[in-house]
Amino acid sequence: MTGGEQETYQCDVLVVGSGCGGLSAAVTAGHHGLDVLVAEKEPRFGGTTARSGGWLWIPGTSLAKAWGIEESPEQAKTYLRHEAGNSFDAARVDAFLSEGPKAVDFFTSKTAVRFDMPLTFPDYHAEAPGGAQGGRSMVTRPFDGRELGSHVKDIGSALPELTVFGMMLGSGKDIVHFMRATRSLTSAIYVAKRLSKHAMDVLRHGRGMTLTNGNALAGRLAKSAFDLNIPLWLSSPVHELIVEDGAVRGAVIERQGRLIRVDTRRGVVLACGGFPHDIARRKAMFPHAPSGAEHFSPGPVGNTGDGLRLAEAAGGGVEDTLPHAAAWVPVSITERKDGSKGVMPHFIDRAKPGVIAVLRDGRRFANEGNSYHDFVQAMVKAAKPGEEVTAFLVCDHRALRRYGLGCVPPFPMPLRHHLATGYLKRGTTLAELADRTGVDPQGLAATVEEFNASAAEGRDPAFGKGSRAYNRYQGDALHGPNPCIASIKDGPFYAIKLVVGDLGTYAGIKTDEHARALDEHGQPIPGLYAAGNDMASIMGGNYPGAGITLGPALTFGYIAGKHLAAGASEAHAMNGPIGGSRRERHDES
Repeated sequence: MTGGEQETYQCDVLVVGSGCGGLSAAVTAGHHGLDVLVAEKEPRFGGTTARSGGWLWIPGTSLAKAWGIEESPEQAKTYLRHEAGNSFDAARVDAFLSEGPKAVDFFTSKTAVRFDMPLTFPDYHAEAPGGAQGGRSMVTRPFDGRELGSHVKDIGSALPELTVFGMMLGSGKDIVHFMRATRSLTSAIYVAKRLSKHAMDVLRHGRGMTLTNGNALAGRLAKSAFDLNIPLWLSSPVHELIVEDGAVRGAVIERQGRLIRVDTRRGVVLACGGFPHDIARRKAMFPHAPSGAEHFSPGPVGNTGDGLRLAEAAGGGVEDTLPHAAAWVPVSITERKDGSKGVMPHFIDRAKPGVIAVLRDGRRFANEGNSYHDFVQAMVKAAKPGEEVTAFLVCDHRALRRYGLGCVPPFPMPLRHHLATGYLKRGTTLAELADRTGVDPQGLAATVEEFNASAAEGRDPAFGKGSRAYNRYQGDALHGPNPCIASIKDGPFYAIKLVVGDLGTYAGIKTDEHARALDEHGQPIPGLYAAGNDMASIMGGNYPGAGITLGPALTFGYIAGKHLAAGASEAHAMNGPIGGSRRERHDES
């Protein structure tokens, strides 16, 4: 580059963002012979995916069939129609149900991506029409970080609050064994082996090398991209899209202090992670956050709605009519040992026996074992106008030391740090606990008395905790007669304050069944696609089961990549045949 000339770069496809949606689009397009570039705003890749649970909800896969679980797409469609209600999008749901199983087969047979499916992981509303007791949610298989070579240092970190000594715990058996380590010799041996392996990895490599959950998914997708020689530019934010004659033909990217014009022959895929840290859009769309600040997201701080703004500037529209603009999760705010604040999502502790949730008046308001999305809806509904939307998890000493609570680990790990910072409140009596949390003491005492009256029989007449399949799955299978119910009676007593957070935003760029961004008239914008949390959710503002963000992210990334490779009519009109690709085409999946 000389004088005032702008540096340029040419490729077939530019993918903006390196989470599941972006990398799945990149890998699919690259596998089909397209010349792909991935640009990531942050200094590390993986986005929200890297700190997620790594679960994907996709019905009808070959993994389910291997368990003997056969279901027609119509059954899952019935369930999604029930969940989405008036926001049901038939065309995109049909595309998801049709292409999802194909995407899983493609990634597991052609790339480094692998999944494991438990036989029984129920939908969150398994009792609803079309709901299932298992066969739809799968988790990413753990991945050896050494396979990434030098790139392992660039993968986004797991959420610190979900690690033990910096070690990522895999969803499923890891968590079960760690919770039972003091009650089972098998679990104790398992935990000892996991900790010793992690310690050896840290000594040898400076970090753990067993990537689990979302870290494993981001690592496996990145490995698949690197195997295809797809460049991944880190610390490279997109400043604007290049729009000519109504078509998106590239973008301007800042990299290493320079502005680079990236010209695309086929199109741009926006997968920037949605807007959980966009204060203005939160203010407009989150009823519980009237100033935009009353919300606490564990998602990467770089997810500030860039993709939505880029799409709007290019003539795209954002879906703002969903009943819920995000996937809600109750969170607690903890103080890390370095003094920084952490956001801890509460997934499974609420369902454990001996744990209840109360408002400031000391009264329960919901079935604590329900999904996090449903639980937060109940929190918001129960809040008094103008008051902070908050609740408190309450348990006794026995429950705390057996199961842990939030960031507080079970026995034999110490409690001192969390007590010292005020994250965990303790009272010798319920009255003392109420005083230290600001909860009404009479209300709390009455609630615990009422709860205990039926707890010995494993019943919860007030809210039915343990009555649903998902409740029981997250409870304690070794505890009976109800895996979610136990009396709260042995002091001291403990409490943690809950506020509202999210696992990703639902409101996003309006797209069609091919993942193409749509303009204000509902017509595709040539050359512009969206995937992941940048794409408006197909779930209609609800949360049907574990993995309903990553399942569609993988699927619609795959759909976008195939559509770009197929040479859609818009792409031909814009650019003609591909030409100039620096990789040979591979066989179709």
